[in-house]
Amino acid sequence: MKQSTKHPEYQYLDLLKEVLKDGVWNIDRGTGVRSLSLFGRQTRYDLSKGFPILTTKKVYWKGVIHELVWFMKGDTNIKYLVDNNVHIWDDYPYKIFAKKQDTSNKKQIITKEEFIEKIAGDPKFAKKWGELPRIYGEMWRSWPTRYGKGIDQLKWAVSELREDPYARNAIVNSWNPEYLYNMARLDDASRFPICHNMFQMSIKDGKLYLQLYQRSADLFLGVPFNIASYALLTIVLAQILKVKPGEFVHTFGDAHIYENHIDQVKEQLKRKPKKFPEVKIDKTVKDIDDFKADSVELIGYDPHPGLKGELTVAGGLFEKKP
Repeated sequence: MKQSTKHPEYQYLDLLKEVLKDGVWNIDRGTGVRSLSLFGRQTRYDLSKGFPILTTKKVYWKGVIHELVWFMKGDTNIKYLVDNNVHIWDDYPYKIFAKKQDTSNKKQIITKEEFIEKIAGDPKFAKKWGELPRIYGEMWRSWPTRYGKGIDQLKWAVSELREDPYARNAIVNSWNPEYLYNMARLDDASRFPICHNMFQMSIKDGKLYLQLYQRSADLFLGVPFNIASYALLTIVLAQILKVKPGEFVHTFGDAHIYENHIDQVKEQLKRKPKKFPEVKIDKTVKDIDDFKADSVELIGYDPHPGLKGELTVAGGLFEKKP
């Protein structure tokens, strides 16, 4: 059977088209923002055929690298990101901080820009207000347990595959009901959503495959980032496991386009994909903790210009008004 020569980025572009055409209107109860939504879709990227970072708009590569490093080292404080001038996670800690500000004195209200300046320059402030407990890094590297010691899921999954290449249990989960939504006690509940909530790895014929389940997918802003991030994670872990990268499989629950992104999506759909670039991982990366921001090089990335869109700070605990 003749294999399709269609550029793999069309999987993503075709999904955008499908949502625009057949999507059902949803309303986020926390923000009131509307989105077009479909449920249950999947895309697949063969990592031997180039690195799947979108070319129909420029993806923020620096942010992809530093966020993945942040996750892989189990960090929960945005100070690492802020110190590296990456601001993709600023909104959620500021949202938490803003709710606790004394708004009776307008002169004392701290803006988001001032908040980030204090995160960068005041270690005590950063330690208190820069924390996002139970975010991906903590769940991956130190899953909280009743006996105190955290479980390093990522390290365990790598170890399991080293010992048993046929393992079917190499799963890393970020979805912990004890801390999510109204399942949690109010004091414990996270104020941010866990969107890409579980991934599983498998070695087949000397290649590492990784499947991500993403329960909520902002197709225009978030998903391009997620594709690049988890594809890079697959390649890094393949090197650590001394196998070749196989496929990154991206499975979606709710796949949506926010109403305020529709014009940008239509513009993106006018563009033709370009050749995928390649990534090169430093040979010194032999274990999880060896991976740093300067361990990876992106080669030959020549995308179309970027397309901006406003982030909808949706999800997390919905606090009913009294």
